[in-house]
Amino acid sequence: MDRRGELLGWEAVGRVDNGRGYCTGTLIARDVVLTAGHCVHRRSGRPIPASELHFKAGYHHGKAIAVRKVTKWVVAPGYKHGKDGRVTTDLMSHDVALLKLDYKIVSSEADPFKIQDEVPLGTTVSVVSYGKGRDEVLSREAKCNIVQVYVGGVLGMDCNTTSGSSGAPVFVRDGGRSRILAVVSAGGKGRNGQKIAFAAPASELVTTLMAKLRNDASRLKPGKGAKRITIGQRDAGGARFVKP
Repeated sequence: MDRRGELLGWEAVGRVDNGRGYCTGTLIARDVVLTAGHCVHRRSGRPIPASELHFKAGYHHGKAIAVRKVTKWVVAPGYKHGKDGRVTTDLMSHDVALLKLDYKIVSSEADPFKIQDEVPLGTTVSVVSYGKGRDEVLSREAKCNIVQVYVGGVLGMDCNTTSGSSGAPVFVRDGGRSRILAVVSAGGKGRNGQKIAFAAPASELVTTLMAKLRNDASRLKPGKGAKRITIGQRDAGGARFVKP
């Protein structure tokens, strides 16, 4: 998507930058971004402070449609960072995180994507991401397939991947609209040695994490002069997509 006009409809996909590297993230509510759980941890496993993260919606050659600071993040229950930053099979099924933005992105800037439930094997999917050699523009692999479902609902896809763009959304079409089915976690090889991309299913985990964001906010006790509020991050390494 080298021309700015090609971003039309994909403005909600952007870069999650941490000052040392980046992932891909997607707006799923006006102030909530979906990405991979390992994107909010250093390779050592140390959590990245929310204050070091920024979401750049529709990032394109140094400019973004909207830039927001991250005020907090939550990862899926059961997430456990892999040794030396490796994304293990056990991690993949929980490799989902939500980022809370400091203020909302309005509809004139970008529209959030909705989440899709499970779909059958062989379903055609597409992936939009930033990646090695093209980290200044979005690239889209318009057609690949779900070829295997692993323990924990992890999807194996025949998408052509390379290192770097963890957190990228896996889209399916529903009624003429693109919806997020899963979040890219890693790339590797399938049982027959073929190249494969692995993705964590989004639907159930996103529902759990959105509830956690709201519950955390509801537990805040307002003091004098304060008001109660309600609300409803990996290094440069990870899974990146080659330009289709």
